Amino acid sequence: MAGSGSSMLYSFLLFTVILSLQEMYRGKLASSELFTILGGFISSLLFLVLLTFIGNFQEASGVKTGWGAVILAEAVSLIAASTVHRSHGEAGVVDLNLRLPFDKF
Repeated sequence: MAGSGSSMLYSFLLFTVILSLQEMYRGKLASSELFTILGGFISSLLFLVLLTFIGNFQEASGVKTGWGAVILAEAVSLIAASTVHRSHGEAGVVDLNLRLPFDKF
């Protein structure tokens, strides 16, 4: 099992790669309705990877994690999604709201 340090590094690298690819293909992701939904899904992946990074960073620092990490990760992923297309943020919120409550089980 990966430690918090390596998991933090991998999640940061994955966040950087996903965000870079999303910005590179912003024209394609905004071109049709299907790609807009895909862009929202990609934005929710950005949220999950960033939340993993923040949680591991707080664990390594000895700080208690809480809802602040969730709000920060969601805000950053929605801003990144909105730079591509304004509907990506909405699709990301819908996808996130469907997925997040089930993570507690």
